[in-house]
Amino acid sequence: MSYRAQRGILNLDTTEVEVSVAAIGKIMGITVLALAGGAAAAYLAGVRLELDGTGSRPMLTYGTRESRYAELERSRAMQKSAAPVAESAAPAPTPDAKPAPEPAATPAPAAPATTAGDSYWADFRGPGRLGVYAQTPILTTWPASGLKRLWKQPIGGGYASFVVAQNTAFTIEQRRSNEVIAAYDLTTGKEKWTNSWPADFRESMGGDGPRATPIWHEGKVYAMGAEGELRVIDAATGATVWRKNILTDNGARNLQWGMSASPLIVDEKVIVQPGGSNGRSIVAYNKATGARLWTSLDDRQAYTSPLLTTLAGKRQIVTVTAERAVGLDPADGKLLWEFPWKTEYDVNSAQPIPASENTLFVSAGYGHGAALVEIAPDGAAFQARQLWFSNRMKNKFNSSVLYEGHFYGLDEGILACLDARTGTQKWKGGRYGFGQLLLASGHLVVISESGELALVTATPEGHRELAKFEAIEGKTWNNPAISNGVLLVRNTAEMAAFRIAP
Repeated sequence: MSYRAQRGILNLDTTEVEVSVAAIGKIMGITVLALAGGAAAAYLAGVRLELDGTGSRPMLTYGTRESRYAELERSRAMQKSAAPVAESAAPAPTPDAKPAPEPAATPAPAAPATTAGDSYWADFRGPGRLGVYAQTPILTTWPASGLKRLWKQPIGGGYASFVVAQNTAFTIEQRRSNEVIAAYDLTTGKEKWTNSWPADFRESMGGDGPRATPIWHEGKVYAMGAEGELRVIDAATGATVWRKNILTDNGARNLQWGMSASPLIVDEKVIVQPGGSNGRSIVAYNKATGARLWTSLDDRQAYTSPLLTTLAGKRQIVTVTAERAVGLDPADGKLLWEFPWKTEYDVNSAQPIPASENTLFVSAGYGHGAALVEIAPDGAAFQARQLWFSNRMKNKFNSSVLYEGHFYGLDEGILACLDARTGTQKWKGGRYGFGQLLLASGHLVVISESGELALVTATPEGHRELAKFEAIEGKTWNNPAISNGVLLVRNTAEMAAFRIAP
């Protein structure tokens, strides 16, 4: 095109403009077609957009549901056809479930020796559900390439974590149209048994599959499916001991994002949270038989798991419903105290943390915040009062940890530190998205939303990241777990084990 400027006026040749417009239109058309073709090719290759923890920002994931299931099935088929490996627990048949193949575990160096009867990390987030690992010291200097990987392999969908007992890791997964409890050898990753039932919970914003982490107790696995299926399973064989659906059994409706609370064992009871009306929001079943022992409250439930603790000298079950934090008497479910805790969309999903002999930390995202609540005797009952509130620790569906008088957690995806006594924010830094974290040896072990593992010093002096490497690929909302110096991570497509102890 020729241009001529006279006295600040730009003159264009009309013919040249018409030709130019036509050329630009052709270029734009070719560009649109190229972009569409590229998008189609990416789609066919299994590239997908999912929402991250904000619920609004897209993030890339890889693999269709079908391709992931096919890869999983190939892996497990290869495992079954491989030479048997020595296991610390006796191998068992696959009961109550169709054999489900999956990609074979990556060959790996030998994992550390474990004690057959060990059950240190047998509960959600470890002992006391506190997110603290103190069984052995961990490595606080990591190689540039990352921790030594013991194995890595595909896994079914869902957001549950692992529990570990007797050298076996247990979790719950989505495999096609079934929810599946699976047992894996901690040393090799080889599948020992599965137990499945028809269920296919889908949710477009949060994602598909089961949410609640199983627990191990006295040789049995207690597992909760996203649609309310409660199963008690023999941990050695995978056989079902008893089962029931807690929603239908208590006249309750499922939550928008599915049943997410891990069962809790207290004495002879297993505590679950169906959220039924008519006094059936929280229910205790006999852990051996499934007989209902007591029911409590009318609250609509949220996504927090109950825990057992002692506050103000009283042993109690603590949980957070869609409306309030509560303490219940384990004997009969009687309400001991309550503290209003209402969050937008009823999404209370961060774990409460006992902070002292008479205080409790609660937190929530969606613009809410955190509070320290004091529980004190009040005649024959108890009262709860707020000591401080802060909007500087908004745990969404991840939970904080407590260390030497400070809370560490992800404040809407950014790591932060609060003074436990005053609620004052000491620092905020380190963008890990909506991942999860644990405390070990005075350090934070963080799994980011994109599957990176990071080591951060737990200090109020500031954010000090010591190491980071990619552990697994894809959106990672699942809690990590550590047992016998082995760190387990998973998401909706991959699982891996790393040696984190010297």
